[in-house]
Amino acid sequence: MSNHENHPFHMVNKSPWPLTGAIGAMVTLMGLIKWFHQYDNSLLGIGTVITVLTMIQWWRDITREGTYQGLHTKMVTKGLRWGMILFIISEVLFFASFFWAFFHSSLSPTIELGSTWPPTGIQPFNPLQIPLLNTAILLASGVTVTWAHHSLLENNFSQATQGLFFTVLLGIYFTALQAYEYIEAPFTIADSAYGSTFFMATGFHGLHVIIGTTFLTTCLLRQTALHFSSNHHFGFEAAAWYWHFVDVVWLFLYISIYWWGS
Repeated sequence: MSNHENHPFHMVNKSPWPLTGAIGAMVTLMGLIKWFHQYDNSLLGIGTVITVLTMIQWWRDITREGTYQGLHTKMVTKGLRWGMILFIISEVLFFASFFWAFFHSSLSPTIELGSTWPPTGIQPFNPLQIPLLNTAILLASGVTVTWAHHSLLENNFSQATQGLFFTVLLGIYFTALQAYEYIEAPFTIADSAYGSTFFMATGFHGLHVIIGTTFLTTCLLRQTALHFSSNHHFGFEAAAWYWHFVDVVWLFLYISIYWWGS
């Protein structure tokens, strides 16, 4: 017998986590600004702890409501879908600001940059080395997460688990290569508009890869615990949407910053 409620209403329990999440995000950003200006970074640590604990508790509650309490009716799932869609749209606009800054600086480089792009003294990365490998890794991970999703739709839980496992593995591999690239970088975030736009855009993308990998790891653990079925798995679907978004952003980053920008 299904434990999901048979009604069309949005009736989940009240949650304190949106409030604590907003407080955590505000404290984290205030601490980040202080840290950038070489003040004490304790506020950044406090904000990060609040935010991480909020995420853990909030996602735990959502998992409990959708899996064990049967509170994720069609109306609730529809709301979650629209929430994820609007979140991804906001992320698109977020990255659009970085691309705007990059093209604004590169299409009309100022005299302070030597009127050239890349600026005088900047040695850009070879787009046919680590960046190309990272592109192949993310494209392969897009294939494996799609494989996992289609396997789940066909009730093939074994292949769904395998697909998720390989996707997480590829995400970790990408992050390791990106970290190596940063360590070996011949320029820093303080080196002209090129350095700042490069590290802001690729750095925030790297952060999104880490978040997406964490999201997919959670889905992998839930999949092994048999939380998903062929018709009730929006948590996994949202993770797949997010991962495809990360893939597409990287393609734009590779073409514009690594290839054209070099």
